[in-house]
Amino acid sequence: MAIIMKFGGTSVGRPERMKKIANLVSSSPGRKVVVLSALSGTTNALVAIGDALLKKDAAKAEAEIATLEKHYLAFVDELYSTEAFKAIGHEIVSRFFVFIRMLAAGEFDDKSYRELLAQGELMSTEMFYQHLQEIKIPSRLLPALHFMSIDENEEPELEKIAVRLKPLVDSLKNIDIIITQGYICRNHRNEIDNLKRGGSDYTASLVGAAIRAEEIQIWTDIDGMHNNDPRIVKKTMPISELTFDEASELAYFGAKILHPATIVPAQKYNVPVRLKNTMDEKAFGTIITSKSTEGTFKAVAAKDGITAIKIKSSRMLMAYGFLRRVFEIFEQYKTPIDMITTSEVAVSLTIDTNTNLDKIEVELKKFGSIEIDNNQTIICIVGHQIATQKGALKKVFDALEGISIRMVSCGGSNNNISVLVDTEYKEEALIALNEGLFNLR
Repeated sequence: MAIIMKFGGTSVGRPERMKKIANLVSSSPGRKVVVLSALSGTTNALVAIGDALLKKDAAKAEAEIATLEKHYLAFVDELYSTEAFKAIGHEIVSRFFVFIRMLAAGEFDDKSYRELLAQGELMSTEMFYQHLQEIKIPSRLLPALHFMSIDENEEPELEKIAVRLKPLVDSLKNIDIIITQGYICRNHRNEIDNLKRGGSDYTASLVGAAIRAEEIQIWTDIDGMHNNDPRIVKKTMPISELTFDEASELAYFGAKILHPATIVPAQKYNVPVRLKNTMDEKAFGTIITSKSTEGTFKAVAAKDGITAIKIKSSRMLMAYGFLRRVFEIFEQYKTPIDMITTSEVAVSLTIDTNTNLDKIEVELKKFGSIEIDNNQTIICIVGHQIATQKGALKKVFDALEGISIRMVSCGGSNNNISVLVDTEYKEEALIALNEGLFNLR
């Protein structure tokens, strides 16, 4: 069995960090599949290049390309120690940027854009592989485009991925370090595509599930999942253990350390996920498994950019099929619903995208009066069976005393109590919950 080790952009964002990753990977026992993101800032730069090209602003695109190329050339000069490998590094950068400029010079479309976005991961993995070659660490580079795929609905084809990947990994049975790219894949037309933002975590989980790995390790720059947002709340604590369901709730509702989709493949095949810190590899981090642990409250997470919609209609009273017709509108415009509460004459719900809100509003007005509140935040309180534990809801409300709550959801999941507040009260609410639920001030 192998361990999957995924490193994000910040973990490989500077030459000294990439060198540290090489030491960490080579010193870890057993077989490893190393999944790398692009160097930090690269994907944003490639997006800026792609946007400029779509707008036919060739001068801006070339300026962005030149800036990014200069960064990579400086990176390889620091990464490699010998002149021979510095030359290899320069060749890698030159080759990729020739391709990027070829894309820019052609008829730039969505297909070209997806190819452009893939270059970051392709560069970082080749540079890392050559660094391991320089320090004489045996390894192999296994392109994700040889096995990672999504269907016409942009969903990963896990079974097909496993069929392709297992023989490739088995053929390298004498190699302890296999390197591949996160994020990138092929679509149902066999074109280069991607798993969207945060997709490197998803790649790691899909690879781990496909080969039935011993463990999936997600390495970032923080000591695992914390009980609250450390960017807002001064005193937080790492969580040593979570269940798959608890981690899924936290990831979906705003815990930035983990991409929401990551848990699904790992949970399906019961492969543990461990969150580790590249800056302090001795820190325990967080282990996510199917095993339940004691403790009423585990963590709090917040999701911004929420819009609340209230549909009020006297026709709701005893109306058969009313909610179905409401939900069909959101389905029609491919807009997921996060929270929902109902009464006899009204239904309130939340969405996290306003892309089709104007069209949805027109359709909903056929049912009655509509109230829309923007700039809302869902605060999710997660813990083992907290929705059914006596006194849990009271403790949440006691902590939030004095803060106006727009909606409450309890019972949809046994591991989650969610409240909706105006975003201006988010910071106050997170601090209050930290004190009231965890006694951390």
